[in-house]
Amino acid sequence: MTATHTPNDLTIRVATVNGSGSQSSNLVLTHAIFRLGIPVAPKNVFPSNIEGLPTWFDVRVSPQGYQCRTRDIDILVALNATTWHTDVPGVRPGGIIVHESTFARTGVTERTDVTFYAVPFTELAKTRIEQGSLRKYLTNMIYVGVLAELLGIDLDIVEQAVRTQFKSKASAVESNMLAVKLGVDYARDNLPKQDAYRLERTNGKTEGQLLLDGNSAAALGCVMGGCTVAAWYPITPSSSLCEAFISYCDRYRVDAKSGERRVAIIQAEDELAAIGMVFGATWAGARAMTSTSGPGLSLMAEYAGLGYFAELPGVIFDVQRAGPSTGLPTRTMQGDLQFAYLLSHGDTKHVVILPATVQEAYELTMEAFDLADRFQTPVFVLSDLDLGMNSWMTPPLPYPHKAFNRGKVLGAEDLAALKSWGRYRDVDKDGIPYRTLPGTAHPNAGFFTRGTGHDEEARYSESPEVWQRNLDRLARKHETARTYVPGPVIDEAGGSAAILAYGTTHHAVVEARDRLRQDGVELDYLRLRALPFSPEVAGFIQRHERVYVVEQNRDGQLYGILRQELPTHLVSRLQTVRHYNGVPIDAHAIIDPLLEAEREPAIVTE
Repeated sequence: MTATHTPNDLTIRVATVNGSGSQSSNLVLTHAIFRLGIPVAPKNVFPSNIEGLPTWFDVRVSPQGYQCRTRDIDILVALNATTWHTDVPGVRPGGIIVHESTFARTGVTERTDVTFYAVPFTELAKTRIEQGSLRKYLTNMIYVGVLAELLGIDLDIVEQAVRTQFKSKASAVESNMLAVKLGVDYARDNLPKQDAYRLERTNGKTEGQLLLDGNSAAALGCVMGGCTVAAWYPITPSSSLCEAFISYCDRYRVDAKSGERRVAIIQAEDELAAIGMVFGATWAGARAMTSTSGPGLSLMAEYAGLGYFAELPGVIFDVQRAGPSTGLPTRTMQGDLQFAYLLSHGDTKHVVILPATVQEAYELTMEAFDLADRFQTPVFVLSDLDLGMNSWMTPPLPYPHKAFNRGKVLGAEDLAALKSWGRYRDVDKDGIPYRTLPGTAHPNAGFFTRGTGHDEEARYSESPEVWQRNLDRLARKHETARTYVPGPVIDEAGGSAAILAYGTTHHAVVEARDRLRQDGVELDYLRLRALPFSPEVAGFIQRHERVYVVEQNRDGQLYGILRQELPTHLVSRLQTVRHYNGVPIDAHAIIDPLLEAEREPAIVTE
């Protein structure tokens, strides 16, 4: 066991049972550490059933403020007997194991290179917590008290965190704090400190920051982006996005004088109906959205094609989970990228937005509504379970000051000044036609919206020349979008090798680059934020001999899209790095294959 350890540099893993109320205690611990001014990165790995299966919650603490998961577990809180023998071996040498005292230390759990702190959690709850119906839930708060004492978290800080967690239920504060104090007292009286781990209050590292999940941020982006219609069908892990939107609308979309709601929110009978309602609303002039995950996105394919071909705006959130099929509903992946990009039969390509942070989940959501209107097309926002459901450190979300961009909408005065117009004419040679909205007070405002073959005037046509001309225009519109979608974020110092990634993979890339730099490997970095690729992407790859495309799916979907769309001479520069076990990617999933690859000579074709 090491005699010293860097303060504020550790990962805590809590192993409990789903449905035991552990989420509240885990968030209290997270907020208490955050209130000490210490950067935190909580990750919840939970089962897809309601109750009874194992669940784990990691709280990573690092001086650098890393927000990605780590494989290195320093402190284990073991409260689940069924995972006891698999959890204990995962603790690094020199670590701490706080465990239920009735768990036997035999076989793989009989370690001599870690510190065990045995606590009679069950007995303490049974004898000291009077509310029998709450014992199961309050038992978890005991471990918060034990860790607070062992790591040096002041009790008043814990109480502030408890009040934050139960701000809507003040009556729960007292009972939860009693459980916390049980843990503090037991540790103080029975667990003399035998390890080097500690937390120390810092100044400035969390100042001005808040903890927020990506689904809530995206929901707020919908409000600020002018969305007034939401149609959805519940599915993990996207449900909390629409639930948060409902909550925000209850506060901000109700007329103060009349009490009238200024929003329409419909829980549809299924995902196909939901996206149909979205396109009906946007055709009528509203800004509308739906949220789903992989299985729901599959059901939306038919309407996605209608939105693309009839040219109807709409924002579709896909909070990705592990597929295919039902897959792992409560695990994270980036497995829907290629599917969303090409969703529908026939020749179809969509605009796809790829936020990596809570702030981007908010800001790029607003941008998605502008893009949907500007290009009169479905826009897909691909988040994932990690970003959507976990809490992240983020600066406050800025209030928007930019006016909405509704695109090419003709009003009555515009129509009066025109001799004629056609719904699908490419007047400006950018592939984007003009449209009118229902109710426009001019006799020429009307047109047919068609998902069947149509000419520039929206008249039905099966002419081969007309059909090809229309598809060419839609492709031209997609090319125009390259210069309007959010551009990549580039960090470049002129090196020969680089990383290209997107979404939440970004946070593991940040740590991986730091650690590789310590090993003498310097890597440039491009973070993609949208499809289609903006022109900077090809230029970035051109400037590097090797570009490692890092993503969280088995098939290297972004790698495949790059190979399909880039010039042939750039394709040989790409190498794929993939992580797809359902838990958020960590830095070593990038470091290990990159170090191996960097030892091999690159073959570059000019």
